[in-house]
Amino acid sequence: MWSPVDPTGKDLADFLAGDPDSPVVMLNLLRFAEGGRENYARYVRAFRETFAPRYGVEVVYAGDGDTALVAEDGQQGDAVLLVRYPSRQAFSRMVADPEYQQITHLRTQALSEAVLQPTVPWGNRGPRPPA
Repeated sequence: MWSPVDPTGKDLADFLAGDPDSPVVMLNLLRFAEGGRENYARYVRAFRETFAPRYGVEVVYAGDGDTALVAEDGQQGDAVLLVRYPSRQAFSRMVADPEYQQITHLRTQALSEAVLQPTVPWGNRGPRPPA
């Protein structure tokens, strides 16, 4: 089951419980509300022009979801983004930025559901999987 589109205070506290100073790549699996792509495009423009440079953020990949190979009905996403943040603290500072909060309504209105999952490189939490 997918989660709501915006993180809660508890979600952010749990996120910051990880190493607050290490880089993190955030997986964004998005499902758009009807007509949501236009609002999301406006959000992304503001994000890339203002907040990515301000907080050292890099969009590593952005693409449309295609036919899922392994998924239950209703699990397919409309879009996928991989976004690299220099640290969990940088993400936290960004979402707390009053200017950023002025554009979050575009993201919220654009999406019907979202998964935001921080990822860490293999080997940072124990043994690596076999090659």
